[in-house]
This record gives sequence, C-alpha cells and structure tokens, in this order.
Amino acid sequence: MSSDHADRHFERADFDQDARLALMTLMAVVIGLAATGGAWLLLAMIRLFTNLFFYQSLSLVQRSPAGHHLGAWVIAVPALGGLIVGLMARLGTDKIRGHGIPEAIEAILFGQSKMSPKVAVLKPLSSGIAIGSGGPFGAEGPIIMTGGAIGSLLAQFVRLSAAERKALLVAGAAAGMTAVFGTPLAAVLLAIEVLLFELRPRSLLPVGVACAAAGFARPLLLEPGYLFALTTGAGSPWLALECLGAGLASGVLAAGLSKALYAIEDGFGRLPLHWMWWPALGGLVVGVGGWLEPRTLGVGYDVIDALLHRQLPGGAALGLIAVKAVIWLVALGSLTSGGVLAPVLTIGAGVGLLLSAIVPAQDAALWPLLCMAGVLGGVMHAPLMAAAFAFGLTGDASALLPLLATTMVSYGCTVVLMRRSILTEKIARRGRHIWRETGVDPLERHAVEEWMSRAVQSIAGDTPVARALAEHFGAQQAHRAYPVLDAGRLVGMVDRAVLTAAPLASSCAAACAEQPPAFALPHETCRAAATRMARLKLERLPVVADEASLRLVGLIARSDLVEPTLAHHHEEEVRERPRQIEGLAWWSRR
Repeated sequence: MSSDHADRHFERADFDQDARLALMTLMAVVIGLAATGGAWLLLAMIRLFTNLFFYQSLSLVQRSPAGHHLGAWVIAVPALGGLIVGLMARLGTDKIRGHGIPEAIEAILFGQSKMSPKVAVLKPLSSGIAIGSGGPFGAEGPIIMTGGAIGSLLAQFVRLSAAERKALLVAGAAAGMTAVFGTPLAAVLLAIEVLLFELRPRSLLPVGVACAAAGFARPLLLEPGYLFALTTGAGSPWLALECLGAGLASGVLAAGLSKALYAIEDGFGRLPLHWMWWPALGGLVVGVGGWLEPRTLGVGYDVIDALLHRQLPGGAALGLIAVKAVIWLVALGSLTSGGVLAPVLTIGAGVGLLLSAIVPAQDAALWPLLCMAGVLGGVMHAPLMAAAFAFGLTGDASALLPLLATTMVSYGCTVVLMRRSILTEKIARRGRHIWRETGVDPLERHAVEEWMSRAVQSIAGDTPVARALAEHFGAQQAHRAYPVLDAGRLVGMVDRAVLTAAPLASSCAAACAEQPPAFALPHETCRAAATRMARLKLERLPVVADEASLRLVGLIARSDLVEPTLAHHHEEEVRERPRQIEGLAWWSRR
C-alpha cells in the first residue's frame, strides 16, 4: 500500500470526530443539574397540591391522597384538578396535554428540537395539579417533557444545529428521569430506544453525562437509595419457563392497555364538547374510582412497593389494579397531563402478584417484578430500558437475567400484536409516522474512494468555450459535466448550461471562475458526498486528493451512491444457502 493511500485511510475513524463534543458535554452537565432542580420542583408541587386538595393545608410534607377524610366529596377533587388543567392547556399551550413523551418525540423529529418556555413552566405546573388532585399518574412523563424543554431552551441560546439541539433536549429528558427515579442507566437506555433515533458520540455522550450529573446531584435534593428495594432468590434453568409465561402475559396485557387507551381517547373525541372539558370529565371517573379504592389516587409508589413485596391479599390486589387501570386509561384518554410509567408499574406488578398465586413458580416473589418490567417494556417497545429500570428501582441484581428474558418476550409479543407503541400511536394519529428501527446508514459505512470513478475525462482550463462545446457537448457527448483543470488544479465543473452562458471566446476556467469548486475528498463518507450534492443541487462531484493541492483523483456521481444501498439490500433481503461453508472443505480433506 502506498504511503499516500495509507495516510488517507489513517484519517478515517470509528466515529465522527466532532470538535464541538467538549462544548456539548459541558452543556450536558449544566442541563443535568438543571433537570434535577426541575425534578425536585415537580415533586414538591405534587406534594403541595396533594396537601392543598386533600388536606386543605399549605405543606410540602409527603402524604398519600388515600388518607383523606373527604368522604364522597373526593369525587369532585380530581374533576376540579382536571378543569384547571384544561383551562391551562386552552389559555396557555396545548403541548402540555397528555403524558409528555410523544410530545418530546414530535419536537425532536418534526420541530427541530425546539420547545417553548411555556412548556417548561406549564408542564410541571399542570402535572403537579393533575397528580396532586388525585390523578393516577407518575411524574416521569412530565419530567421528561420538562427536562427536555430545559435542554432545548439552553441549546437555543447557543448557536447549534438541530441535531445538536436534539442531543441536549434528550439529555435533559433523560436527566429528569434519572433525578426522579435514581435510574441513570435506564434513562440512557430510554433515550437510545425511544428518543434519540441514532447512536453517535455526539448524542450518547451528552445524554450519559447529563444522567451522571443528575445521578450525583440527586441525593442533595431528593431522597437517596432504591425506590423499591427488593431481593429475590437465585434462579435456575427452570426459571426460563416462568420468564416465558410472564413475558407472554405481560405482552398481551400491554397490547390490551394500549388499544383500550386509544379507544377511550377516540370516545372523548366524539363528544360534542371542546377538549378543554375532557380532563374534568376524566377527573369525575378518577374521583369515583378514588372513592371506591382510595389507594388508586395519585402516584401510588407505596402501592407499587406493597405489590412487589406481596403484602396485599389477592382480592385486594385484584380490585386495586382493576380500578387503577380504568381510572388511568380514562384520565389519560381525556388528555390530562400525567405520566405512563408509574400506573403501568402498578398494573404490571398487580397482575404479577395475582399470577404468582395461581402459577407454580420456583420463586413467587419474582412474578410481580417480572410482570412489572414486562408490561412496561411491551407498552413502550423498550425492553432494555424496562429491564434496567426494574433493576434500578429495586437493586435486585439476581433478577437481571430473568428481567431481560421477560422483557424480551413481552417486546416480541407486542411487536407482533401492536403496530405502534403507546407513545408513537398518538403521533401517528396526527398524520406523522415514525420508523423506530435504527441502523447504520450504508452511505455512512463506505468512503468516497471505494465507489468513485478513477478514469475521469477532464477539460483543460485554457480550452476555449466554443471548442469545449463542440468537442464535449456535441452529438458524441459522453458525460453531462466535466471537471476543469488549470495547471493540474481543479477549478470547477462545467456542463452545457454553464458553457452556453459564457462568451464563446473565453476559456473554460473563466466560465467556472465565479464560485469556488465543489468537491469531495477520498476519505469522506458517501453520506457526506450525497449531502453536498443535495445541498448544491449537483449530480456529480469531482474528488480531489486534498484541499491544498486540489489534485483530481476521481469523480463520484449520484448513480455511484446507489451501489452501497444495493449492497445493503443484498445483506438484508437476499436469502441464500452457501454451497460451501468456509473452513468445512479444509476439514473434509483431513
């Protein structure tokens, strides 16, 4: 290999070496700390409004709505909270409606990762009111939206691209989740599986750093430790059958919950009322459910802990999860501001508790945990996040393997049963389909020098325009455009339109001298070349050895860029049985 060729290959790296990575990382630290403050504020508002609505006191003391003494008047409390939230959405911004994650995804994919200050202020406030008045939601959806808004707003104060803003928006969202639950690894995996739609150092590093910053800052503002500390026994090979059963049950339940949610939302859409009134109507249903079963009101972390530790009898658990499922689906279907994770954890753990009583199991204590993670992974189509989240909440390292197996089975089940997740269905109903499969772009995998044409016809710079038109653009024209060289240096590309617009007596070099030449470098990716062609509206680019010499070494056309895609198609779609397995012929000759 020549030294020149070796140098060109040395310039290529595993990743895009972005010089702005240090700035992005520093901003991620600030965002992680700010999102932690936002998480504390959201949880404080939930405590404040819980005390105000249910105990008529101004206090930040942690109290459960289940301990109220309002009697039947409790039915009106969630309705009042829903009415306030509906008014805030009508008069403020409708972006605060719903559970927040679909809105964050929509901002990332269709809004250039720009969020407004209204969202950053009104989302936690509306969620605090909705949950504090008894809404059966978790804080994760609102804090993901709020943390994302913090990251987006900070990014908008700096000169950044939309892709860089996306990384910081997701960093804020993941950091907020870390601060609420103390699960940094799960938050990073949520970003990868649900929000980023890419896996690059430019995005992964800010997200990871923001989550780490939030994780380290969390004990300063919030209670440290595992939210639901749990220890289960060591598994055995037979545990795989239990994971299969728990995964299938969780997948079917996840699909059922998702379909029921959007059926209820469709029902609200058919009402002859403005959507502003929907949360109040949903609040009435929540109030009735809370009157029948007070433990279904609010976030319900204490209920999740009791279910995981199997401290509720079967009958009580059945009633609790039935009421919780109904009021959560109705409340979320009415587009009240609230989250998905905590209700899904409650329902999943409750179903697991019921199954543990009727299914023979090696360790019955595992079933609530497995079903909790399985339902979450199936509902969100995020199995790795769900497994890591369950581990991060409980600290149960011995359950990691069964958690992974269960969430994968549930995920596979819901991929078959559900066209879209509970998150993306809302966006699809707005006419915007999301493709969640991610992979390496075939144009990113290949360098320009792999697909460029090396035998290139060029035109000397001093060639008169009239002569060039006659010799290269006459009846025997072979190419649509030609590179022009002056003393061995590229000066530009000419086609028929460029030459006919120039004086016939002038030179080709003069005809293309008005703007600097566009070119590609051999070590650049085909994606970079394709992007440059699209931006400049060109069909081909000359390839030069380096920017200093502008020595022509090849030419790449749009038709050349089809080849890597065809190679990718062969890898993905062409199924074959090789006639001879590599190494097998050598073995047979021994």
